[in-house]
Amino acid sequence: MSARPETGGDSDAAEPLGPDEGAAQDGRDRAEDERLRRPLPEQVRARVVEYGSDVLGGMPAGELPPLLRRVARFEPRRRARLAGPQIAAQLETDDDFRGRVAARVDQVWPELAEGLRSGVVPPAADPVAVAACAYLLRPRGWSEIIEGVHAELERQSSVKEADEAVEALDSVRRQLDETRHSHQADLERLRGQIRDQRAEISELRRKVHTERQRAKEAVARAERALTETADRESESATQVSALEAENRRLRSRLAEAEAQVESARRAVRSERNADEARLRVLLDVLVEASHGLRRELALPTSLDSPADHVTEAGREQRRAPLVGLPDDDPGLLEHLLTVPRVHLLVDGYNVTKTGYGTLPLADQRTRLLGSLEGLASRTKAEITCVFDGADVDTPPVIAKPRRVRVLFSASGETADELIVRLVRAEPPGRPIAVVTSDREIVTAVRAAGARAVPSPIFLRGLERRG
Repeated sequence: MSARPETGGDSDAAEPLGPDEGAAQDGRDRAEDERLRRPLPEQVRARVVEYGSDVLGGMPAGELPPLLRRVARFEPRRRARLAGPQIAAQLETDDDFRGRVAARVDQVWPELAEGLRSGVVPPAADPVAVAACAYLLRPRGWSEIIEGVHAELERQSSVKEADEAVEALDSVRRQLDETRHSHQADLERLRGQIRDQRAEISELRRKVHTERQRAKEAVARAERALTETADRESESATQVSALEAENRRLRSRLAEAEAQVESARRAVRSERNADEARLRVLLDVLVEASHGLRRELALPTSLDSPADHVTEAGREQRRAPLVGLPDDDPGLLEHLLTVPRVHLLVDGYNVTKTGYGTLPLADQRTRLLGSLEGLASRTKAEITCVFDGADVDTPPVIAKPRRVRVLFSASGETADELIVRLVRAEPPGRPIAVVTSDREIVTAVRAAGARAVPSPIFLRGLERRG
């Protein structure tokens, strides 16, 4: 607790300041010494505006800053969305308003506030929460703390970009390998075709060689006949005529043989072209048949998870409920997570308001999602966390965990209705557990065949596993 400084010649102690006035006075004194060298990071600014929005809703009407009186009656998330720049400007210029918000932060995060005042930043604390608390409390060295968080967020962004670049490079390399393998397969196929064609050409050459040998043999026989005819010219004119006729016959056979060879070549080429045409026709028929079969069977083009694309069910489907331990058994959560292929649906705000409802909504979501991320990592179960997104145009920006599906209900729809739709979208026979203490949700999901788990039992199970 800080006190006002003593006055000039008065030796008596000054009257102590109240908590809000002392925090505001300390903030003004430190603001004279320290300044931010650059604007707050966007995440820190959004967190500071959310803290200011929560405090603004609880202030008396007479103490509200004039610029913020119009939005003070709005719902906190809507107030932070519509009047975020005004709240940020008021926190920067109005020390009393910032003091109130700092006092609220001091109540919610006493250990973090004490550590910041003593110059010790908890290493495991959320950097965004640390920077927001330092900006509001403004302990000694607060600007350096925010600058360090700024550098850490930039480093995380750079690391994320580098990881994305590495993943893109790996993807390109995989595509290059696949293309290389495809080209190698095409090359092997073409080489096989060349080998077949070479074998066919070799066979044709062998046939041509055989025919040529036969033609040479015929020519040789004709030449021998001519020689014999020349030797026997003196014997008889009749024998000469007969030999000439034989010679003409042999020459005719030679021409016929050459014609047969040429016909054989043309027949081979025609046969190969006909085979290729038949193959192309067969492939076209098979492709058209496959398309027709797909249209006839109405086969889907992709497979989606039911919880990712929730559609209106034409009729209610029943499934075998999860049985075993009673609802008040401490080991209920441990028992349900051992069921194969179990889908755990969590009513987000019902659980957080049961376990740690004094925290701001952003911190409630962060704490619950961190616990669910650890639970999903240990059990490998499918976990979906549903938050109420009513009266919000766009869901809040949060760092989504890798193993937990996070859903916000759309405008005009409650989280209760979304949970019931998720239960009914699952196929019959799949075990489903819904964590909630809302009686309407419990009645609806039990009618759909799901097992309801009370929020206090779930929180105790998380504490034992932690």
